[in-house]
Order: sequence, then structure tokens, then C-alpha cells
Amino acid sequence: MTENLYESLCGITGGERVKVNEPMKNHTTFRIGGNADYFVTPDTKEELQQILQLLNREQVPFFILGNGSNLLVSDAGYRGVVLQIGRNYRSMKKKGCRIRVKAGITMAGLAAFALENSLTGLEFASGIPGTAGGGAIMNAGAYGSEMKDVLLEVLCMDRQGELLTLAGEEMELSYRDSRMKREQLIVLELLLELKEGDQDAIRLRQEELKEARTSKQPLEYPSAGSTFKRPEGTFAGKLIMDAGLKGYQIGGARVSEKHAGFVINAGGATAADVKALMEHIVKTVQDQFGVTLEPEVLFLGE
Repeated sequence: MTENLYESLCGITGGERVKVNEPMKNHTTFRIGGNADYFVTPDTKEELQQILQLLNREQVPFFILGNGSNLLVSDAGYRGVVLQIGRNYRSMKKKGCRIRVKAGITMAGLAAFALENSLTGLEFASGIPGTAGGGAIMNAGAYGSEMKDVLLEVLCMDRQGELLTLAGEEMELSYRDSRMKREQLIVLELLLELKEGDQDAIRLRQEELKEARTSKQPLEYPSAGSTFKRPEGTFAGKLIMDAGLKGYQIGGARVSEKHAGFVINAGGATAADVKALMEHIVKTVQDQFGVTLEPEVLFLGE
């Protein structure tokens, strides 16, 4: 990475939003990860376009970060530029039962806005820790509902900085997957369609789901949420529990005793600890049940 790149990034953003050797553990819910060479928070679509054009021209690797809620960054960090969309993309507008939202608002913030406006359909999102943009990319869901149920269209930017809008089936939303994910598109804005509802009933449902989460999930520990995707016909957590791995620990990484579907940072865990534990879980479950668990967590770095 050259000094010229730093100067160029500062020239585009004004400088105060460019950090050098930024610890990624400060930007993931796992609280794990070495330093990124550069960490930049663009303010506008135009800024983001200029940065992408620069990085492509200079052939500098880059990664788009939302809330860091399903990400494991290596202990060696990331050799390139991390662009965090979330912090400076957080406005919402309501028109009838539709909400247009910038991708950086959290899923919980989006659910709170829907509650405030007596709109139903986003109750499931109230406890999801990621951003709306990440929620669209991953087709986030919980308790029988998912983004696919309410998402009408997304405004995206491709890796070269070109804008495109995807609507309906063009988004190709499926279980924890989408066209945006497969093509590594950057989601900038979402258009959601909800339904009018009773505010007290919406609040009650959100509180019920919050209680269910708090009682069943290890929210008191840093983690990346569900560690593995749900295998067809069963649940990852059940297989891991049935394999006798609840509480199993490597270094500071542990299979939660509260919910075996979560690998937690029990204190001082490294990315290497988490990766070794995940590999042990996959092998054990494969050996005992013939099911291959797929990570829901994304990996970044060496």
C-alpha cells in the first residue's frame, strides 16, 4: 500500500474518514480480527464511486463492511481497503405502507421505525444485529419470516462503481442467499412494503421475539450469530448438541452451552481458535450423522 493511495483516499473523503492499520476487532460482533491496511467510511454514493474507481485502477483489494455481524476476520487482518457503508447511510422515508431506507440502518432500527408507524411485517427483524443492506444480501430471517417477504427492490452498486436497481425476482432471494451476494453487489438503498397493523400488537410480537432470543441465545457473549446454515430437514444446533459438543472449547472459542448453533468468543478468542473449532464441529457432525455443515459466517483475510 502506497502513501499515494492514502493521499488519494483522503482527497476523495476529506481525510478524517480514512484510518490506517485499523483493528477489525472493533468492527465485528465477534470482537476478533487483526488490522486492515485502510478503513474508510464513505459519505455519499459519489464518494463511494470515486473510491471504487481508484481501487480498481490501482488494483487494490477491497471489502465492503456493514455491521460486521456475520464476519470472522483473520488474526493477520486484511491487506487492502475496508469500506464501511453502514455508518453514513442511515436515513428512512415512509410513504403509505412503503419504506425507503438507506442500507446502513440496522435491522433493529428498521423494525423500530415500522413499530413507530404502526406497520407490520418486520417484527422478526427487531433482534437481528446486522444492517438492512446486509439483511437484503443475506435474505436475513428469523422465526418463520425473512426479508424476501417484504423487500420490493434494492439500489446497488457493482464493484466497478456502476449503479443498478434490482426488483422482485431479479434479486433471486433464497435461504441466506441472493443475487447481490453471489455477484458481490453493494446494496445502497432498499424499498420495503409492509402492511398497516395495530401498534400494540406489533410491540407485543417484538417483545415476544426479544424474550425468545434472550432466553435461548448467548447474547451476553460476542459471536457472529448462527455459525452454520440450517441443513435440509434439521437444525445445525441440534446436530452439534447431539454430537456432544455443547461447551466444547478450543482456546477462547466455545460452543455455547445455551445454544449449540452459536460459536462464541468466551474471552480472548482468536480467529484461529474459531476456525479450528468450526472445523472440529464440521468433522464431528459429518462423522456421526453424515451431514456436512456449511458456515453462515463469512471469512475475511489470510
